[in-house]
Amino acid sequence: MDASLIIKDIQAKKFAPLYFLHGEETYYIDLITEAIQKHCLEEHERDFNQTILYGKDAELLALQSELKAYPMMAERRLVILKEAQDFKHLDALESYTEAPSPTTIFLVCYKHKSYDARKKILKNFAKNGLIFKSDKIRDYQLPDWIAKYVRTQDLQINGKATMLLAEFLGADLGRIANEIEKLRIILGPNASINEQHIEQHIGISKDYNIFELVNAVAQKQTDKVFKIVQYFEYNPKAGELVVIVPALFKYFSQLMRVHFTPNKTRESIASSVGVHPFVAGELLANRQNYDPKKIAAIIALLHDYDLKAKGMGNSQMSGPELLKELVFQILYAWALSMHLAFNLGNLTTN
Repeated sequence: MDASLIIKDIQAKKFAPLYFLHGEETYYIDLITEAIQKHCLEEHERDFNQTILYGKDAELLALQSELKAYPMMAERRLVILKEAQDFKHLDALESYTEAPSPTTIFLVCYKHKSYDARKKILKNFAKNGLIFKSDKIRDYQLPDWIAKYVRTQDLQINGKATMLLAEFLGADLGRIANEIEKLRIILGPNASINEQHIEQHIGISKDYNIFELVNAVAQKQTDKVFKIVQYFEYNPKAGELVVIVPALFKYFSQLMRVHFTPNKTRESIASSVGVHPFVAGELLANRQNYDPKKIAAIIALLHDYDLKAKGMGNSQMSGPELLKELVFQILYAWALSMHLAFNLGNLTTN
């Protein structure tokens, strides 16, 4: 069941006696937990009827006792087991989950991984309650998730602002939601979020950021590349080499796949490479700038600079100096040819 439908039922006070929330994405687990805590009991009922235990510290007998207790001056009790991935006795709750108390809501929050679906206790939760698996969102799904979430907050957002948020906040849905909430408070309802708002209120420069650097390299906009590199030199936290190298590696790996994908439509590229259609369009537009031979040389180069960024094989050069050297070699094919020939020569010698 979708998280929004679960929350809708909770808000309507349609509760299941058992909830098992598990998976890598913690955002939805927290969201459902907050909804249950808010709507299950009135504020004055919580002192005597709400118990929160944490997996690492929870005692099995104490938990079983809480589950079997009767509500006090309330319709129901709420028992929450947080950090259940650290609780060693989940299987010992099989008998309770086979016949849960009708006056107790038992919520299990099992974060950062999925529980074994073959376990009897999970089958009991499915039979007598509700299971929600919170899967980690993939990078290519993130822009659509952001756009959809923004609409639920009575806001609009343009494509550039969406990509900035996706690139710099990553798949941290909780942080994205918090930043969008901040923008909603600042801009008001029905506002349209653009890249200027992102820069002003979230602190991500719309012109001088890793996303723009990768785009400039992709389009071979040399002046823009070196302006961004210079900005990073004076603002090192805005563009660290250990973050830039993986971003470039990801881009050129995707570009290589585009070259070898038979169907060169945006939809086909989006599906085969696993990117958002907007990104697929950018990859198609820029593929003529780098042929497969150049891309192979760039990927080998990036491997070297990844090691240098981590302090291995670095000849006393600073991060900004290494970045300048890296983008120079990427942009000028003769340097790459020499690099690849040198590496191949070493392989032959060894």
